[in-house]
This record gives sequence, C-alpha cells and structure tokens, in this order.
Amino acid sequence: MVHTTQTRFARPWRIRQALAATLIAACAATMPVSAQLPTLGDGSEMSSSAERKLGERIARELYRDPDYIDDPVLVEYVQNIWQPLLAAARQRGDLGAELDQRFAWEIFLGKDRSINAFALPGGYLGLHLGLVGAVANRDELASVLAHELSHVTQRHIARLMTQQNRQTPWLVGAMILGAIAASKNPDAANAVVAGGQALAIQNQLNFSRDMEREADRIGYGVMTQAGFEPLGFVTMFDKLQQASRLNDNGAFPYLRSHPMTTERMADMQARQQLAGRTVSPAAASLEHALVAARARVLSQGAVDALRTRVAEAQAAALAQQSPARQAAALYAAALASLKLREPAQAERFALALRPLVQGEAAAARLARLLLAEIALAGGDAVRAASLLPAGDAGRPDVLLAAQAALRTGRAADAAQRLQTWVTLHPRDASAWQLLAQAHGALGQNIRAIRAEAEAQVGWMDYAAAMDRFKAAQELVRKMARDGTLGSDHIEASIIDTRARQVESLLREQALER
Repeated sequence: MVHTTQTRFARPWRIRQALAATLIAACAATMPVSAQLPTLGDGSEMSSSAERKLGERIARELYRDPDYIDDPVLVEYVQNIWQPLLAAARQRGDLGAELDQRFAWEIFLGKDRSINAFALPGGYLGLHLGLVGAVANRDELASVLAHELSHVTQRHIARLMTQQNRQTPWLVGAMILGAIAASKNPDAANAVVAGGQALAIQNQLNFSRDMEREADRIGYGVMTQAGFEPLGFVTMFDKLQQASRLNDNGAFPYLRSHPMTTERMADMQARQQLAGRTVSPAAASLEHALVAARARVLSQGAVDALRTRVAEAQAAALAQQSPARQAAALYAAALASLKLREPAQAERFALALRPLVQGEAAAARLARLLLAEIALAGGDAVRAASLLPAGDAGRPDVLLAAQAALRTGRAADAAQRLQTWVTLHPRDASAWQLLAQAHGALGQNIRAIRAEAEAQVGWMDYAAAMDRFKAAQELVRKMARDGTLGSDHIEASIIDTRARQVESLLREQALER
C-alpha cells in the first residue's frame, strides 16, 4: 500500500484540535462581533516569530494524534492546489517576505469525517478528509484553502490575541499545552468540553464577521490569481448554506466557525457578475472524483461502511450514472476491498476502473497507483514495480516504488531514489522512514539511524530525534575505535551538525515551558 504515516499516541484528533482551538479562541471570546479591523497588514503586537512558535507547539501535538494521516495521494492533490494559492498570495502582496519565510505553510490532514478546515497560528492549517470528500471539484476546495490562507496572511489569530487583554503568546501556549495534557484523561477532557469554553470549542477559531468578510474578499482574489475558477466560492457557499438549512448535527463544524450570511453570499455572487461569469455548478474532473472517493473511504474505518462502498459498485444502477460517478464508485470499492483485506476483489474493481479514466491522464495515473497499492498488499511487489515509472515522478510514485524495491531485494535502488527525494524534501518523515529501512537492509547502520532521526525531526519530535542522533554518534565512536568507519566519516560529520541543530531546538522548547 502507499506508505502512510499516522502517529503513535491514542488521543482523538477532534479533542486535541478542539482543546487547542479553545485556548486560542478564549483570547477572543469576549471580542465584540462588530469590532473594527485595521486595514490590510499586521494589526497585532504579537511577532511573527512568536506566532510561529505557538503554532509549532500545537502542530507537534497534532502529529502525535492517531487521526493525523499522511496519505501521499491526498497530500499531493491538496498540495497541487495549495502551492498555487501561496504563489498567488505572494504575487498579490498579501503574503509578505517576512511571513513567507517565518511561517510554516503546512497542512495537516485528519481522518475526521466532519466537513471542516481550520487555521492555526504560524501558518499551519488543518483539513478534514470529510471536507475533501464532500466538495464537488477542486475549485470548491481551493475556495476553502484560499479563505483559510487569508486568515493567516492577515494575522487574524494574532490580532484576536492582541485585542483580548493583551495576553502574551507564551501564556496562551502554556494554556494550550495544559489542555492537551488534560486530554490524556478522558474525564478531564470531557470536563473541559463541558466547561465555560464549550461554545469556543464548537466555534473553533471564532473569527469576527469582519474578519470572515476580509478572508472572503482576499481569498477570492488569491483564488482567481492562482487560476482557479472563482465560481467555486459561490458553489461552496451555496452547499454550506443548504446544509445549514437542513440541519446542523455536528457534521458541518465549518458552518459554526464560518457562519454563512446572506451578505457574504451576495458579495461572492456580485463578484461573479462583475467578472461576467455565469453562476452555475462546475463539473468535477475524473481526478477529483477519485480523490474524493479516496478521502471518503480513508475517513471510514467501520467494516459496514466499507461493505457499503463495495455494494454501491456492484449495484445494477451504476451503469446509468455519469462516468465520474461510476469511476468514483469503482475506486472507492477497490480501496474499501483493500482495507477489508480482499486484494483479489480490489483488483477486479481497479481493473474495471481503468477503461473509464484512460482519457484523462491524471485520473489514469491514480488508477495505476491504486493497482500498484493492491499488488503490494497482495504480495506481488514485482508487478507493483512494473506499474510505476522509473524516472522522475510524484511523491506517491516514489514511496510506492521504494516499497516495491525493498520487497524485491533492490534496497540500493530504493536508497538512491529516496536519497534524491529527501535532499529536495528534507522534512518528509515518511520518506526518511523508508530510507532508514533501505539503509538497514544494506547494512549501513549509521545512515539508517540518522534517517530514523530525520524522520523524527519531520514529525517535530525533537527529543526522539536527539536520542537517535546520540545513538548514531555512539556507533560512530565504536566504529572509529574498531577501524571500520571508512567512508562513513562524512555521514558522521553530518550527524554531528544535525545533532547540534536539534539540541538547539530542544533548548528553545525548554525555554517555552
């Protein structure tokens, strides 16, 4: 299967996210709804460096949540939308050089089925798979990401903190960590949820209406500049408004943190008319249909839900559906069968999918990647490798190809390809983890331990990373005494440098406590 990473501690994503958001929102809970905002730019007293560090404290906990998911296919799709939005924000001047350099601009995916996205301090964003599975096309997803991006570029979180009693970021950070610690105890967590900040938990980051309007306006411009169809803003608003009218059973937390108003919807529609665009739903590409299907399956762990996906693909009425719906149903059934540990059935669905997507290169690639996942799960690594390109490719291809190479005894090939990848993407924890396996299979123990350490750095677990770097240094000293260090002296020098850097990060964390 595609190498996915989810961290190791059993603390629920929604509780952790809610508790963190509670303490941030608490800084703004008494802010007047009609508060006047400054013009575009920084209206806060909180430095960008302090906000980044506060965001890192929350991000470190999200990495440890079992609902955090690093699915290469979904991450790549989201990044293909996110990166053009960032570039557009830079071009428009919404994202200045200081924030661009200091902030993380990182998106966390959570396996939560609720339709939600949220911004955190320091350029971190959260995105639930429920939202990815619900949007009709990439433009609707881009509208949500552009809106959340604008909350960050306009320093809304820092401005809220500044306006509420001028609390220092370190005090807020200590409050957040205290709430997260309480989440180890379910009774304590329930007490927090049931306490005076319950409304703030539900609202997440309770931005004022003026801030929401500002994020709409700037997000619309960013989305348009990035080349996405701005109609996605209107259709996304319409979708959320319809959901609000039907019910609010907790599946749409985005409705509470970003309340839909007639004024906001009318503003987006007016912008469409001024641009000479017709307000009508945009068609979903086959690629998006498959990605949305993947998100829906990966957010559902119950066997009954997976069986339902399989049954939908076997229904006679499927033949009367649109090609996109047929493709989505077959993709979902194949992935659900894989999760049910039925690789033969999964392959049948995946093979039935291929003729439907052969006319769209991006969708055909996703179908091929799915077949490679199924082949790996079924123990046929040779076939999996044959389905993957040998040259430059995206992250899902690289990680799958490395797994196939490891299983067919070609650890050197896996190591070479992964080393090239991590050189370009040094914070890719999943790639470092696979590289550690490749070096281990080759008997390159120093390099394997260093790769394990770099994986921990990618997850921002600096204490664990330091443990591994120290283990590598001890092994270097032993090999030097034995006269077996050889060419690994270069790697030893890198390890010493990285150990000093991580030790510095640990000291910074200690000062924050």
